[in-house]
Order: sequence, then C-alpha cells, then structure tokens
Amino acid sequence: MVSTAKKEISTHSESLLKQKHPKTHSHYRFQDFFAFDRQMGTIDDWNQSRNIFTSEDFIIGLVEGLEEEVGPASSVIMYTIGCQWGLQDSEFFQKWFSAEYSQNIRQSNLMFLLETWWWPFTAQGWGRWEVDMSDRKHGCIFINLFDSAVARTLGDVGKPVCHLYAGLFAGFFGSLVKKPLSCIELQCYSMGETYCKFLLGNPDKIDAAAFWLNEGANARDIQNRLQHGEILR
Repeated sequence: MVSTAKKEISTHSESLLKQKHPKTHSHYRFQDFFAFDRQMGTIDDWNQSRNIFTSEDFIIGLVEGLEEEVGPASSVIMYTIGCQWGLQDSEFFQKWFSAEYSQNIRQSNLMFLLETWWWPFTAQGWGRWEVDMSDRKHGCIFINLFDSAVARTLGDVGKPVCHLYAGLFAGFFGSLVKKPLSCIELQCYSMGETYCKFLLGNPDKIDAAAFWLNEGANARDIQNRLQHGEILR
C-alpha cells in the first residue's frame, strides 16, 4: 500500500467516511478505512490521503531492481526515501491530528499520539508495531514491528531489508522532537526472526549500534551495552 497526503486538511469538505461515522476515531476495518470512488478510479483513506494498492511483486521489483542498479547503496537510498516520507508524514499527521482531536500534538499523551500516528499504517498493510520506551532515559527507543510488508514479501534472505521503515521512523520521530535522529534495524523477519526490531536514537548511538552489529552482536547485546552506557571510542 502506498499513500500520498493531500496538501491540506480541509475542515469544510470532511470525508464521507467521517460523515458516516462522526463519533468514531481510530479504525482498523478495511471497509471503514478506505473510500473507493469507482467513477473517478481513486482510493482515499480516513484522513483524505490518496492511496495506491500495490502487489508483492511491486515490492520485490522495487527492492531487487534497486539492488541491481546501485548494489549495496540501495539500502541507503531506501532509508533516505523513508526519512523523507517520515518528515512529510509528520507534517500531515500534525494537521489531521489537530483537526480530528481539536488539540495540538504537544498537548497529547505520547503513547496515545504514537498509536494514533501508526494505526493508519496498520490499516494500510504496513504491519503492527510495539514501541518500547523503557530505555528512553538512555537516549534510545526500541520499536518492534510485526508483519513487515517488505520482509514478509522478500522472505528469509539472511539480512535486514526494512530500510524504508528505519528511515520512516527516523524522519517522523526526528520531526516530532525537532532534532536529528537515526534508526537501525537490529533484527529482521528476513533473517529468520519472528519479528523486526529497530533502535531509534541520536546518530552517535546508532553509529555505535551499527558497529556492534557488524561485529556480531545481537539486539539483546546492543541493548545491554546501551543500558551500561558503553560508547565507541
């Protein structure tokens, strides 16, 4: 599923979905989240964002085609695309959140805010997530992603493949806290794991995690090192 945000959230032309369910907020049912206009050939979602349905073949073609063209740099390109997506989606999210809940995001409970941001992604088929804030005092956040659209499609290829998600998290959270953040995938469904795990934090911590990962550390090892304040020298 690919979605593109319309430039403005109009308060005067509320979506038909919201007119049909005026007292409802978060939706996960496919039939309630998407509005199909057969005459115009368009698919808009709950937040009036234009959507495009794609097949798994599209994802395979995108990832493998990029790898064929630029080799290992494809992961950097996918991450960069994800970052830009996260930045733009953050701006769009802040508009529709304020319109739907009549409050600024700074006034909202953080976990409620994050779940509200992610539920449209779940409805669009990007997978479910779980945000672990227990290491926030160490300057990092762990995110578990279940049923990644990219990893599920590519299968067990023996390496992390969810660079798009890592960029998305870095871009969105960085925009939210107004400072540069980086993100790395520590384990992936495409490596034979049962779910994908990401580490989000300042660039120095993510560089350290990338180094330890290349040295053979696993997600648990890296979490322990960060909790004990280890840094690269």
